[in-house]
Amino acid sequence: MLIEESYKDVATKDGGSMRIFTWHPTVPNYPKAKFPGVVVFSEIYQVTGPVARFAKQIAGQGYIVAAPSSYHEFTGPEPLAYDGHGTDKGNDWKVAKKLAAYDEDAELSVSLLLDLETCNGRIGATGMCLGGHLAFRCALDKRVSAAVCYFATDIHSQTLGAGKNDDSLARAKDIKGELVMIFGKKDNHVPPEGRDLIRKTLHESGICFSFFEAAWAQHAFIRDEMSKGRYDPGLTKICFEILLELFNRTLRSDLGPRVGGEQEIEDPFPGRNRFNSPDLDTSEDESNWAHLNFDIGQEL
Repeated sequence: MLIEESYKDVATKDGGSMRIFTWHPTVPNYPKAKFPGVVVFSEIYQVTGPVARFAKQIAGQGYIVAAPSSYHEFTGPEPLAYDGHGTDKGNDWKVAKKLAAYDEDAELSVSLLLDLETCNGRIGATGMCLGGHLAFRCALDKRVSAAVCYFATDIHSQTLGAGKNDDSLARAKDIKGELVMIFGKKDNHVPPEGRDLIRKTLHESGICFSFFEAAWAQHAFIRDEMSKGRYDPGLTKICFEILLELFNRTLRSDLGPRVGGEQEIEDPFPGRNRFNSPDLDTSEDESNWAHLNFDIGQEL
């Protein structure tokens, strides 16, 4: 699908302005076509080339995308460099910015999309690294129907924003939409116990969510530039399909309000265990498998 790129500078409560980059799908001869909206939150480097390409991919699937410049209190909308200096600045500003200011950015971005005549009124959110956490917080907004959070940092440690004492996990019950959390098992920014805490809290909060952990993925594995050897194109494609499945189902379809509690899953073999049932002869199965020999070699 064709897309048009633009931006809008919106006023913020601190008296400044924030630039929101937008990518809008277009269908020739259909000027009044309506599309869902998606807010894309960037990593600590603001809207870089990889973030913009990610946003364009989403827009090309028929979504109006808005990407805010997260550090507008400290600098212009230009991206930071993927180097030591840029990393230091991004990390410093991440914990210098007030939590309420992050939430204001999300609110303004959602409102910008909803104010468009071409928006169908349904909003999703996504982002990576810092942006994954911001997408999680954006989902606290009841106007957001779905969010996909890529390797979201600082949720488990509650260290986002000034004072390093965020309430993202504590407010998880406020999330009304559906969540997808994506991590790599080799992610040293969000350790196993941190991922376990997030998953446990979401379960206990009654959130509708999916949780994916890729066996060999490291932090920032979807970034196709300056990723220090961590970029995995195949896995990135799979994760993008997960994103599209969620957004297509929740933002394109009009499902109406959610009703009822948990779905009761019927057991197809009540009272029977596949390999321990007295009524089931497994000798043939065992003989069929006995000749197989699996050799996966050594771990490299």
